[in-house]
Amino acid sequence: MPDASRALSSGALADLHARCFTTPRPWNAAEFDDLLATPGTFLCGDARGFSMGRVAVGEAELLTIAVAPECRRTGLGRARLDAFEAGARARGAQEAFLEVAVDNAAACALYTGAGFVLAGRRPRYYGTPDGRRIDALVMRKALPANS
Repeated sequence: MPDASRALSSGALADLHARCFTTPRPWNAAEFDDLLATPGTFLCGDARGFSMGRVAVGEAELLTIAVAPECRRTGLGRARLDAFEAGARARGAQEAFLEVAVDNAAACALYTGAGFVLAGRRPRYYGTPDGRRIDALVMRKALPANS
């Protein structure tokens, strides 16, 4: 999938992110602008859903993935994750990492189904709107060049 960073405005990204997240908190347009200006950062997707990643020194990080609520359970999340992996490989990454809230069962299932494995845990990493703290799982996946 082509890099969508020029096709989606930071406002549109922030609006979709706000529809998808409370924990972690959604990012605003300025935060998307800052991330997209960072070397190695790339975006794949459209107004229905996107993935954003960053590659440095052979490692990729899935910064966020968001799918509009009305488009969930259609395979779009997996397609955006696959696009992130392809984009990371194209930029020289041999390994990918991500963080996910331990209570986000749908995302955990998506990542596990795509071959990500548990690499660690960050206790009390995310804050919720009601003040609770939730652990983050750190997951990793090898990205062989021939995949």
